[in-house]
Amino acid sequence: MSQKYDITMKNIFLDMADDIMSYFLGLQYTKIDELNIEFARVERRDSDMIFKCTTDKGNVAVHIEFQSENDGKMPYRMLRYSLEIMEKHNLMPYQIVVYIGKGNPKMANSLSYDFGEQNTLDYRYKIINVGDIKFTDVVETDYYDLYSLLPLMDKNRRKEEGEKYLERCVEAIKDIPLDINKKKDIAFKAEILSGIIYKREVIEKIFSEVVRMFRIEESETYKMIIEKGIEKGAKEEKIAIAKKLLKKGMDIDKIAEITELSEEEIKKLMN
Repeated sequence: MSQKYDITMKNIFLDMADDIMSYFLGLQYTKIDELNIEFARVERRDSDMIFKCTTDKGNVAVHIEFQSENDGKMPYRMLRYSLEIMEKHNLMPYQIVVYIGKGNPKMANSLSYDFGEQNTLDYRYKIINVGDIKFTDVVETDYYDLYSLLPLMDKNRRKEEGEKYLERCVEAIKDIPLDINKKKDIAFKAEILSGIIYKREVIEKIFSEVVRMFRIEESETYKMIIEKGIEKGAKEEKIAIAKKLLKKGMDIDKIAEITELSEEEIKKLMN
């Protein structure tokens, strides 16, 4: 996962976990618990998502990794993760890499060797390219959390239609039969993920109407991401956040409360 998305990753994808397991994997399962495993001995990073689930084959650990760039070392990472899961939780890992990059995935999904009966390895996991998923296939379902991924789907149609495709995605999100707060979160996530494919000016133009309709700055995901950015950030990051909020039309006193910048500092940014 590109570092650009590290802060927002969990907040963006966590709500999609159930829909991913049902729609992408076709799993019949009951989710028991989220396993927050830190792979300290591997790469000093948290895995994207791991859930203990009951399936028709018994308890498993469903491990979902999101990848926006090709990583030639991915099979080695995934194998190390699987070993950590088995060692720590004594569960069989069911692993999937969800590729959300602009191009096609060029990563292997297996590792193997054979030096005879006593020395072999045959390891593999599943890679799903979101770009291969058809827009119409998803919008005809009630997997509404997956609508946040619509801007990254259907790469052939996306290339043919250009900006028009992103407009279709926004319209589909606006038409979701859910309450306004849920639609706010889905729209905000879609806006962030659109940055993997589209230029900022295109995103701002197409999402401007939905931003006004939903007042996206009030969404819970937006608040969590802003707060996390501030926790991690220096003053330059607070200023960048303040500029974005000003662009969204948020009141100066509210921006000051979120960023901990003074109102005078924020007024200077308006110029």
